[in-house]
Formats: sequence, structure tokens, C-alpha cells
Amino acid sequence: MENKSSSFANIFLVLVFFILYAPIFYLIFYSFNSGGTMSGFEGFTFDWYRELFQDTRLLIIVLNTLVIALLSALIATIIGVFGAISIRSYKKRRTRNSILSLNNVLIVSPDVIIGASFLILFTLAGIQLGFYSVLLSHIAFSIPIVVLMVLPKLLEMSSSLEDAARDLGASNWNVLTKVTLPYISPGIFAGFFMALTYSLDDFAVTFFVTGNGFSTLSVEIYSLARRGISLNINALSTIMFIVTILLVIVYYYLTQRSGTKGVGLRR
Repeated sequence: MENKSSSFANIFLVLVFFILYAPIFYLIFYSFNSGGTMSGFEGFTFDWYRELFQDTRLLIIVLNTLVIALLSALIATIIGVFGAISIRSYKKRRTRNSILSLNNVLIVSPDVIIGASFLILFTLAGIQLGFYSVLLSHIAFSIPIVVLMVLPKLLEMSSSLEDAARDLGASNWNVLTKVTLPYISPGIFAGFFMALTYSLDDFAVTFFVTGNGFSTLSVEIYSLARRGISLNINALSTIMFIVTILLVIVYYYLTQRSGTKGVGLRR
């Protein structure tokens, strides 16, 4: 009976993954089609990729996307690390859980609501939509992710390590830089790469807060798709998919190395 249940579960899992990944691999397959359409494969070619890399405007958008992702991930990691340290400093579990609940709001809230909220905020604050509005938005939704990656490692660390360092005459800064940060560094790197991945993939929030003259890859792909079927979209999407997969692999490697699994609310 258990073997039948296990076989059914495996078949169901394979079916789910097939439904999820088949359209992606279909898209990747036709990015090498010389026919120019997705109705029939006529021959293998790299022309769409060559055309893609010859598009100066698109290369600028790629650069914008990378700069936004790297800057937002870096700043969010710095803020998230100190935020996680502050959360750990609360001794009462109820207080800690309350702060974690606030931290999780941006993660569980729909992207459309978050994007619309940022749009209203930037409009009221008089911030022009463009590079800075996208950067601030990406920093905001990346911080909770970093906190959830770093906090388990902090909770795992024994307070006796920091107490021993202070007993030996270390200042608070030395304790932070030579004891705490080195210990939680795998969680920090995992949080950074997770924030980087979220920033590269984000569309809904970016769509609301981007302005004229500035765009990211996700928004550009959406814009190209609305104009009609072009295998440039396939080539661009394939590159984004590969980059995302590489980042996810690095993230999981760091997660397995550090034993970081994320943290939830505790009762």
C-alpha cells in the first residue's frame, strides 16, 4: 500500500514539474529556430542571440537591471544584517515574533499591492519615477528576505562566544566584526544572493515604479511580448532563466553549507 502511494506521489511530482518547466524549455528550444516563428522548427541558429547582443538599447537595459540588482542586494544585505541582529537582541519571544510579523508583511503581501503602494508613496513624496524609485523599491522588498536568511544563523550562535570575546577585552565593534559577522557569513551570502535573484526576476513592483526612459529586463520583455511574437524575446528570456538558475544554485549551495533554512514565527 505504501509503495503504491509512493509511486503515485512520484508520478504526480513529475507531472507537476513537467507542467511548470515544459513551456520554459519550449521557449528555449525555439530561441534557436532559424524560421523566425514558434509554429515550426526549421533549423538551428544563433542569429537571435547575435541580434540581441547587437541591440545597444537592450544592453543598456541589461546594465540597468544588473546595477539595480547588485546595489539593492548590497544595501538590503547591510540593513537586513543589522535588522536581524536587532531582532535577536530582544529577549521576549512575543516581542521578537511581533517584529518578525512586521518583517514578513512585504513577503506575504501581493506584489501588485506593494507596487501600487510604492507608486502612491513616491508620487506623494515627489520622487521622480526612474532609477531611484526602482532602487528604493527593490531595497524595501529585499530587506525582509535577508533578515529571514541571517536570523536563523544568529539564533544558532551561542551568546557565550560574544561574552568570551568581551571578557578578553574586545570592544563591541571587534565582537561584531571578528566574532558575529564571520560566524553568520554563510547566512549573509545566502541572503545577498536571494535578494539578488528576487531583484533580477521582479516584474510587478518594478512595473509600477519605473518611469519613462528607464526600464529593466523583466519590464522590457513584457513590452516586447505585447508588440508580437519575436524570437528575440525567447533569446532574452533564455539568458535570464540561465542566470537565475545559476544564482539559485549558488544560493542553495550556501544554504546547505550554512544550514540556513529560514525562520518562521514561533509560539
